[in-house]
Amino acid sequence: MKHNRALSYPFQLLDEILTQHTASPLSLNPQKTSTTSFVELGHLITEKTCDIQLINSLGCTLERILHAMLYNFPENIFWDFDFIVSSILTQALSAEENALACVESYGDKIVSLMELFGRQSEIRFRYVHDFTYGFDWAKWVHNAAQTRNFVEPFSLTFLDYLLARGQGILQLIYVGDTQYYRLSEKCYRNPFCFSREPEDEYRLLTSLAAQQLIPVASWNWNAQPVWDKPFHQLREQLSLKLNISQNT
Repeated sequence: MKHNRALSYPFQLLDEILTQHTASPLSLNPQKTSTTSFVELGHLITEKTCDIQLINSLGCTLERILHAMLYNFPENIFWDFDFIVSSILTQALSAEENALACVESYGDKIVSLMELFGRQSEIRFRYVHDFTYGFDWAKWVHNAAQTRNFVEPFSLTFLDYLLARGQGILQLIYVGDTQYYRLSEKCYRNPFCFSREPEDEYRLLTSLAAQQLIPVASWNWNAQPVWDKPFHQLREQLSLKLNISQNT
């Protein structure tokens, strides 16, 4: 019993960190409003591995990731981690003797992504939803499906692409690109044609989830990511149907 409590503690700490930020972390799952707790996710991890070092490493890495998300995306709305945790664990177990290094590398890359795209950066996106729910991934795969359709949404390969993409966006900002231009300090960047104010973001994403139009159902430990739908266009069309204000 003490052993189980010791394993659960790092994940209990994650729940405490998140609930300090938002009392009831929201899920995009159409069947419920609150996220799966990290303690529950910890139990799922221990069903897959009894490697104490790996379990502790996952707990520490998730803490780093969570802190980075909360700091760089404080206005993020939905906080599903189920499939992200499942993906990290799957990759770590596949790495076998390099499992710990894999988890550490994953944490490093995610933290770098949060810093690169979040509020402290020149890019300054408001939410992490496009990453955590697979919109970025689906678009990337769709652009070169023959070579990318086997790449998972939270694979190290895709994280490397996003890091390179972020650096590319910074270069566009520095040269005064018409789409990616410098923002005033208090503004968030919105390259979409529709409003992403919090109430609009909530309505649009929950409506997409209700219609099963989310590329990665990150609230599902066993999610089956989907890339072969025109998610970008469907998102725009639904924003019009919902009378969400459009950017001009």
